[in-house]
Amino acid sequence: MPYVPPEKSLPELALKYTILGVILSIVMGAANAYLGLYAGMTISASIPAAVISMALFR
Repeated sequence: MPYVPPEKSLPELALKYTILGVILSIVMGAANAYLGLYAGMTISASIPAAVISMALFR
């Protein structure tokens, strides 16, 4: 296991990641609830949310 000094490590919990997670969970949750009530079937909202977040913070 490689050693990474604290000054070179990235923060695991940063404000921008938390804000993006909250926004994506609200949008994807609302879309999933709407689709479930309208069409009677739902999708996994975690896959599109992961793709969107990776595209924004690559």
